[in-house]
Amino acid sequence: MTDCVKEITLKKEQRKALDNLNIATLNDMQRRAVEFCRLGQGMVLLSPTGSGKTVAYLLPLLERMSHTKEGIQAVIVVPSRELAGQVCGVWRAMKTAYNVVALYGGRPLEQEIATLSGAAPALIVGTPGRLTAHLKRKSFSPDACSLLVMDEFDKCLEMGFCEEMQNLVELLPAVRERFLLSATDAEDIPLFAGGSSVEKLDFRVSNELPKQRTLFYKLTTTPEKRLPDLLRLLCSFNGEPAMVFCNFRESVEEVRDFLVKNSLRLAAYHGAMEQKERELALYRFSSSCVNILVCTDLAARGLDIKNVRNVVHYQRPLSSEIFTHRNGRTARWDSDGAVYVMAFEEKPLPDFVPENIFEFTLPRNIVTPSAAEWVALYIGKGKRDKISRGDIAGFLMKKGGLRADELGSITVFDRYSYAAVRMKKKRAVLKNVAGEKIKGMRTIIEPLRG
Repeated sequence: MTDCVKEITLKKEQRKALDNLNIATLNDMQRRAVEFCRLGQGMVLLSPTGSGKTVAYLLPLLERMSHTKEGIQAVIVVPSRELAGQVCGVWRAMKTAYNVVALYGGRPLEQEIATLSGAAPALIVGTPGRLTAHLKRKSFSPDACSLLVMDEFDKCLEMGFCEEMQNLVELLPAVRERFLLSATDAEDIPLFAGGSSVEKLDFRVSNELPKQRTLFYKLTTTPEKRLPDLLRLLCSFNGEPAMVFCNFRESVEEVRDFLVKNSLRLAAYHGAMEQKERELALYRFSSSCVNILVCTDLAARGLDIKNVRNVVHYQRPLSSEIFTHRNGRTARWDSDGAVYVMAFEEKPLPDFVPENIFEFTLPRNIVTPSAAEWVALYIGKGKRDKISRGDIAGFLMKKGGLRADELGSITVFDRYSYAAVRMKKKRAVLKNVAGEKIKGMRTIIEPLRG
């Protein structure tokens, strides 16, 4: 480990966790968070999106864990199932000795109760309503839970979440410390969230990510030309990953239909989609099977998708907080990024858009980007069949004839899995695995459509 990490004398488990995450150096915010949490006080941590807040609270949380304790030792509350899955993914990647379980809506409560019983977790990550439902059902005991983390707390405390959050806190009587995290501040932190007993660490430079890593552009258009100009803008990226933000699900569908009609491959993502559809959309985008994600602000928070080079505000954000979170999908960690605001000439941009924003001029000659290099395969077995990512990788390399560089991202869900393979190898691998068994089981393996 580097001197930066050694300065705060991390414990062996913490150093090992960072190694497993391929993190050699903690940034100033993460180091300060670890130091402050050792004081035993509650904490509000404000830091730009993409700066590593998840690691900043998981490291102190790991330090609090004890092998001598039984039951749930900490609860992490998040506003969405996607963020719950992502936090669990980081914790599992740390390869600690403590199990984690995610609890969120969209699946039967009884299924999660069975998972809790079998996994014997020390850590739970969940949405407010689902956590409250389990606590009222006594699905798990809160008696050993002394630490409560509220990730994206400003979202959790918005209208519709406050009552659930208050009920949840009341059902966790053993909690002694609270960690609250967000990229934007909340005007008031209710007493039940630790409003009068938490110290605030503010690492926000401004409402945006640092300007030196994010370039801002304005693309002036008209209502009639907005869709065609969006198409030309996306084509000018030459296949670089881009997220296009809309304010409404109907707008997402309108943009999707127009771009698909004009031969662009993309994924759409909004709250009216079924959970499986949303999971597939995020997988296809994050695994580079498509390079464009058209979405509502549901995708503006919590999602850590690597290498998103461009963010496009197809419709102007409704607040500075939304603007901040949208922009936070690019220029994550030490990467560069670009933000494009589509604007109408007669409508001035909001005050929260940076001053002296560059005017973007569309190139004269636009060529539709070539198809993505990766294609996603559907595999009809998952965690409930005792299938792991390693099982799928081994199967596709041994039976499918793939090399390591021809196999991409693999995601395993309860009843099915996705695996990305090089487009040029699709036919060969499907032919090679036809009729073959994975861990002694026959299953469906086919390209994902859409």
